[in-house]
Amino acid sequence: MACPGTFSDEPLTPAGRLFLQSQTNIIIHCILRGKNPIDIDAVKSTLRSSLMVRHPRFCSLLVRDKNGFEHWRKAQVDIDQHVIVIDKRLDKSDNFLDESRRFSSEEGEGDDDDEAAVNQYVADLSVSSPLSTDKPLWEIHILVPHKCAVFRIHHALGDGISLMSMLMASCRRADDADALPRMVPEKSAEFKDGKGRDWFWLFGILWGFLKMVCFTVMFVMEFVVSSLLVCDRKTVISGGEGVELWPRKLATARFLLEDMRVVKKAIPNTTINDVLFGVVSSGLSRYLDHRTPNALHEGLRMTGVAMVNLRPQTGFQDLSQLMKGAAEARWESKEDG
Repeated sequence: MACPGTFSDEPLTPAGRLFLQSQTNIIIHCILRGKNPIDIDAVKSTLRSSLMVRHPRFCSLLVRDKNGFEHWRKAQVDIDQHVIVIDKRLDKSDNFLDESRRFSSEEGEGDDDDEAAVNQYVADLSVSSPLSTDKPLWEIHILVPHKCAVFRIHHALGDGISLMSMLMASCRRADDADALPRMVPEKSAEFKDGKGRDWFWLFGILWGFLKMVCFTVMFVMEFVVSSLLVCDRKTVISGGEGVELWPRKLATARFLLEDMRVVKKAIPNTTINDVLFGVVSSGLSRYLDHRTPNALHEGLRMTGVAMVNLRPQTGFQDLSQLMKGAAEARWESKEDG
């Protein structure tokens, strides 16, 4: 329920409204697994004192005005409504096991079977369980027998960097329970003094601006022409009517960071994100080739949409500064996407 007081409603960003549309309703699912049993009371106590429940987005309801526009409205957070506890063990089909099957399963079930059960639970959540607008748009599902927690956060609450900053600020290092995790070192911008700003420097600035304008016009024209005149070929990954209700399956793949670094060093001007993108592209290609032999012929066209934040972001945001409302620390939600 909304807090009493004089809090003004905060309108959603255009990207936030897009994430709430039925065709693009996006909920982020994050699975955390541990070695030790989960203490439910300790989890709730930690959440009550965490930065997350004090952040305006995580303690605000989604409301609509008389014109149908969405706003964030400050509300009291009831942790018990956001923490969903599952005490029974699940099988690979996301069914609860009875007591006799439960004990035999605990003795003979391996990590792979346990992981498959959790994956199927999350896959079913993504289809059958939308987040309720009667409370802030996040939940934590704790699967006690599987020693696992599933975070469900609506993408309208923030972009990837903002949400990762929140997660990192809520964690502590294993070797020091009072210390925050080490963040990615921020790269400070280097500016030349007045002596270095000669005609060549000015020419470089103008040339860069002209290239930006030319490429922008070119890409906009290409997008318009492609949207009007070119259609993608139907493939096994193409959507359709009611795609948001289609059954889903979640699988887990593990990649060693050291292996990805080896690939990164072998290719000039490459980042870890580039390597990961190549892995995803290769997996998609193999899946298409497996499901539709000879589908990867020359000229096959597939169009995807990815929202990108154009604001400069050097790394993880300092949540302590963000919570104080510092001008340079801004909570992002892909406003410029």
